Amino acid sequence: MRILIVDDDVRLCSIIERGLTEEGYAVDVAHDGEEGQYYAEISDYDLVVLDIMMPKIDGLTVCRNLRVAQSDVPILMLTAKDAVADRVDGLDTGADDYLVKPFAFDELVARVRALTRRHAPTRSTELALGDLALDTVTRRVRRGDRAIELTTKEYAVLEYMLRNPGAVITRGMIEEHAWNNDFDSVSNLVDVYIRRLRSKIDIEGKESLIETVRGAGYRLRSS
Repeated sequence: MRILIVDDDVRLCSIIERGLTEEGYAVDVAHDGEEGQYYAEISDYDLVVLDIMMPKIDGLTVCRNLRVAQSDVPILMLTAKDAVADRVDGLDTGADDYLVKPFAFDELVARVRALTRRHAPTRSTELALGDLALDTVTRRVRRGDRAIELTTKEYAVLEYMLRNPGAVITRGMIEEHAWNNDFDSVSNLVDVYIRRLRSKIDIEGKESLIETVRGAGYRLRSS
């Protein structure tokens, strides 16, 4: 899943970016509201973590502008202001949740999981298709009774596919959700990770769970 962090506190952004990356998320960072709004408008993010007090455009205005543009991306507001009126302002502009600084990183991750789950077709922490299952909290993956060990990026690709079972997923869509802006779209990394996933989740003698759709991309089908 891909997350955008918009905050002018460079040190805090670095901490959040590093932590979320270690949790398996693809992360982009913007340090002012204008840049953050631009990123949010041109890319398909699964969540935006948005500070309120920022240069150029404040977070409340960015949130309001995104909602006026019909963006339904989940937005988690960050702010040093903890008055009830400030929280109300954030929620009234279209934010989905509100976190007051300073905060524990574990709480931020829990809210990220809750928000992405809230906007998913199912609110369960487990994503499953046939006998393949992935738990978004424990990050455990299994096929039947067999536990599967995945790298961070393999997990990210599989999670995205499990959130879109049966749909044709292009390489560009996988890139958009599993990698950040630094990704080299000219490379064949997506194909490499699909091959790695097949080698780990498939069962010898059975058809691959990940189907190649010629000229389009891939599709995850039930076993």
